[in-house]
Amino acid sequence: MVDLNLPVGENPKLKELLNRVNAHVRLQTYWQCSNVIAVDRLGINDHGPVHIKIVCNMALKLLRLLVEQGIPTSVEKDYGLTAHDAEVVVVLAGCLHDIGHIVHRDDHERYSVALAPPLIRELLEGMYAEREEAILTSEILHAILAHDTPVRPLTLEAGVLKVADALDMEQGRARIPFEKGSPTIHAVSAMAIEKVRVRRGEEKPICIEITMGNSAGIFQLDNLLKPKLLNSGIKDYFEIRARITGEEKRIVTRYEL
Repeated sequence: MVDLNLPVGENPKLKELLNRVNAHVRLQTYWQCSNVIAVDRLGINDHGPVHIKIVCNMALKLLRLLVEQGIPTSVEKDYGLTAHDAEVVVVLAGCLHDIGHIVHRDDHERYSVALAPPLIRELLEGMYAEREEAILTSEILHAILAHDTPVRPLTLEAGVLKVADALDMEQGRARIPFEKGSPTIHAVSAMAIEKVRVRRGEEKPICIEITMGNSAGIFQLDNLLKPKLLNSGIKDYFEIRARITGEEKRIVTRYEL
């Protein structure tokens, strides 16, 4: 079992949710099965427990930065719920967004939506009245589907998850397929990303700072982060700063086809 560690702050529902996630054998097994499909069978990047931890932490940080600067969440605006409930939405959506990989990488977002409802019910049981649980289920399922690049998020929470998913791009994410001998542009570009830092922005609510050791990292920004950010519905809240530090390091020494 893997512990999902998040800064719960003063959100008792989020704390209880994490306790349940950390004790939920089926969900945690789905994470492991997702990585068997993604890493072992397809040779692509991690989509298992480590990815889930990173995305959930990133989504929670992004959401809190926006809320701290007076930007209301969608569950507050549309349903009269609270920012704490929005945190439950983004974290649980983060936990469930990639479980569709147990079926296949192709269309995994839709398989995740199909697999998620009974897990949502189990993980939220007794925490909310029936109406509120139904609302959160709706919002979580929307966020899961909308993390697919071409799908337009219709809520702040879904936009946050979409961007958080794209920000898991540091070199550790590509290390397993890279070491298995798969020097694809995806693996090479991810190996070039040394650090992703998220903080309060100066001109916009959030600043994302990306440090690269090689200009191959531009592929991550241009082909993965940029499309998701532009179609997130919250792009105007971000400023992006990327730089290459020191002399460019060599990532691939030889390539044969």
